[in-house]
Amino acid sequence: MGQRPRVTTASALVTAGVLLLAACGGGTATPAPTPSAPLASATATPTPTPTPAPVWPLTGLPAPSAAVAAEPALVVKIDNTRPAAPQIGLSSADLVVEELVEGGLTRLAALFQSAMPPVAGPVRSVRTTDAGIALPAGGVLVASGGAERVLKALGEAGLTVLSGGGNGLSRDHSRPAPYNVMLDPAEALAGLPAGAGVPVGPYLPWGTPPAGRPVGGADVTFSGAHTSRWTWADGVWVLDGDHAAEGDRFGPATVLVLRVEVRDAGYEDPAGNPVPETVLVGSGAATLLTAGAAADGTWSKTSAAAPLTLADASGAPMHVPPGRVWIELVPTSGSVTLR
Repeated sequence: MGQRPRVTTASALVTAGVLLLAACGGGTATPAPTPSAPLASATATPTPTPTPAPVWPLTGLPAPSAAVAAEPALVVKIDNTRPAAPQIGLSSADLVVEELVEGGLTRLAALFQSAMPPVAGPVRSVRTTDAGIALPAGGVLVASGGAERVLKALGEAGLTVLSGGGNGLSRDHSRPAPYNVMLDPAEALAGLPAGAGVPVGPYLPWGTPPAGRPVGGADVTFSGAHTSRWTWADGVWVLDGDHAAEGDRFGPATVLVLRVEVRDAGYEDPAGNPVPETVLVGSGAATLLTAGAAADGTWSKTSAAAPLTLADASGAPMHVPPGRVWIELVPTSGSVTLR
């Protein structure tokens, strides 16, 4: 029989080599290191930042989309006297501001964005105060006209004023002048350049309001000729003796009363009455009326274009609940009586 071939495995050779070294050196054999697997890199998965839900800047309420919430707003000056009744379109407004004018009477600035009425009015003239009202809402003011010095000042402040013929304004000849200038908001919006009229941020500091103390109403006196009387009823503040058309009233969830300085504007109206100017820059006392309760605090505004900020009695930020708001710009010479 032939001799079988000799087979030496790799492991046998390694074992033999180790034994030989141990015999020669008299030491202990050191096993070969086992290669370790590379560590997997620990990469943190970033937590996505949630996208804030879109809200309407003039109410703080949810909007259908961010694109819709960035649509233009209009600030429309509306007469607030009995000869001008009925007021049209107020029920579509997001926010209303009441300011003092000549003769101790008041005028409204109605802010529209989330809804536009078919018609709004009667539209009246501008005041210098309107810069502080309209600029944070996008800076498009609609008026029947105004004193040349006022229009010049508003233009220098960066305000766009739609007035005169066109721009959606026309006369309703069934009404007596000067209470017959009416606005077609859709036509006014169609004539705006792209990007004009978009609010630059929240109009008010929206959030959870302070608890306050229970009240059933408030009498807000601008002058001896005008007092706005509010009553809390069925979840809204109701204005006694308003001039809105039946079924077209503005029912605010909140009334924000700001005590403001008033000075002489330096000119007279056509009837010879001195025109007052409300100073809507600086700071003063504030009263927040919401959900049948009143909370005292302060307001501040650093410039006409700056948003309004509020603080409670301790100096902490005071918030306005989302919803429709009526702002009263009450002279410090007037009064606010809670009942």
